[in-house]
Amino acid sequence: MAENEAGLVLETLSHESSTAVVTLAKAVLNWLNWTSLRCLVGSMQIEVEAPSPAMFGSESSLSMFLNTLTPKFYVALTGTSSLISGLILIFEWWYFRKYGTSFIEQVSVSHLRPLLGGVDNSSPNNSNTSNGDADSSRQSVSECKVWRNPLNLFRGAEYNRYTWVTGREPLTYYDMNLSAQDHQTFFTCDSDHIRPADAIMQKAWRERNPQARISAAHEALELEDCATAYILLAEEEATTIVEAEKLFKQALKVGEGCYRRSQQLQHHGSQYEAQHRRDTNVLVYIKRRLAMCSRKLGRTREAVKMMRDLMKEFPLLSMFNIHENLLESLLELQNYADVQAVLAKYDDISLPKSATICYTAALLKARAVSDKFSPEAASRRGLSTAEMNAVEAIHRAVEFNPHVPKYLLEMKSLILPPEHILKRGDSEAIAYAFFHLQHWKRVEGALNLLHCTWEGTFRMIPYPLEKGHLFYPYPICTETADRELLPMFHEVSVYPKKELPFFILFTAGLCSFTAMLALLTHQFPELMGVFAKAFLGTLFAPLNFIMEKVESILPSGLWHQLTRI
Repeated sequence: MAENEAGLVLETLSHESSTAVVTLAKAVLNWLNWTSLRCLVGSMQIEVEAPSPAMFGSESSLSMFLNTLTPKFYVALTGTSSLISGLILIFEWWYFRKYGTSFIEQVSVSHLRPLLGGVDNSSPNNSNTSNGDADSSRQSVSECKVWRNPLNLFRGAEYNRYTWVTGREPLTYYDMNLSAQDHQTFFTCDSDHIRPADAIMQKAWRERNPQARISAAHEALELEDCATAYILLAEEEATTIVEAEKLFKQALKVGEGCYRRSQQLQHHGSQYEAQHRRDTNVLVYIKRRLAMCSRKLGRTREAVKMMRDLMKEFPLLSMFNIHENLLESLLELQNYADVQAVLAKYDDISLPKSATICYTAALLKARAVSDKFSPEAASRRGLSTAEMNAVEAIHRAVEFNPHVPKYLLEMKSLILPPEHILKRGDSEAIAYAFFHLQHWKRVEGALNLLHCTWEGTFRMIPYPLEKGHLFYPYPICTETADRELLPMFHEVSVYPKKELPFFILFTAGLCSFTAMLALLTHQFPELMGVFAKAFLGTLFAPLNFIMEKVESILPSGLWHQLTRI
């Protein structure tokens, strides 16, 4: 009676569903050999009794199920799988491009790992590790500080000319905003309201519109000579370096007078001390820019003398990094002995490093061996002591900033350097290569030695980058800061390269595989049907074998009693 009722239920379902679903339900009933199954159809409750062991034909049920499946079923199955995996792939790729991680992996780590017995970070055993991670985080934040580019170009004479020719803006709003903050810090003080010209310039440095700033500088000069007004006009209105130099010379005369007066009154109160600090910054800035004008106009020896005098007169103002301007000028003169003397003073373990210091030191050591260096000869006889020192210096420089070699080797196009740089970032690499590429080309064989050895650095650096080799671990914040400092048309160099997460590769493979299966099933339905039946039969063969062994070992009465429990 129960068997007839079960058959009635399945006949009722057959009018509402496909033949494949009904056959699958029969196979499940026979294979699992459930003792009773209560189904609610409408308002009538039906009890389905378990079939006898003689009726338990799992292999025949599976064969009957496979025979009833048509090629359309396989096309629909593979097509649906391909669509779902494709949607997952698109979402995973978008999430990875935006946040730099896999959504599935992030959810797994955040929610599944605690359920599977993840490590509790609050335990006392992990306190030291947590403190170490905090120290590393603080170090990364400090290394992601943005610095003023010591070799920054002139806006009017260089950046604006680039805009006129190409129609592109070489400076970002974030970069110019940082420059405005620097100008307010260096060129203003709390007592500017006493002098009308200084009060006007205090407002001018806050203006976002370049024409408004230039107009305010002219207005200040109409009242009296003002050093900061001349600085603004030299930076932004002058269209050539010659014009900028003339304006800086006028600013120098006014700035020296203000400096001498404030120097005599600096001890009379905090207000006079602030004025003297401002006048000192103005004078140092003017002299440094005048030295850079001389360097750009080809008077390199004069520029070197001005920089040396400035460093002797104001030895404590290291924030301007005048020694980097001096290194570049000395390299232009090919005065390598003086370059080595400057490096001996500033390439100290207690001082902050820069790409200029590290790569200039590597260039000097490469210069001693690069003209005779041959990778084939070095592989046969091994590296000499001098060659080993040069290679180690290159590895040290590449570890500090891994973006520079691609610009020096012209594997990546250069753009105008920004006004601010991020140490160890792509912006610093651009600023260094823009001015120092010619010096590497001048040393015979230096670029060849760099090309042969720079990639060996990455085999020495621990991976992942939790620890460094010679420096602190490479900070993870450089990409974000460089994208704000560099223009949109430049492709920011990223280190280390983000590898595609496993789930993106998996979903891509799954989508491609299922789409291929759907296409083949649609084109060759009979052949793919035979292949699918053979594959499923092979897949379920071990399970069928185990079930047959269990049936042969267990007595039929015991099996019947177990099914009724």
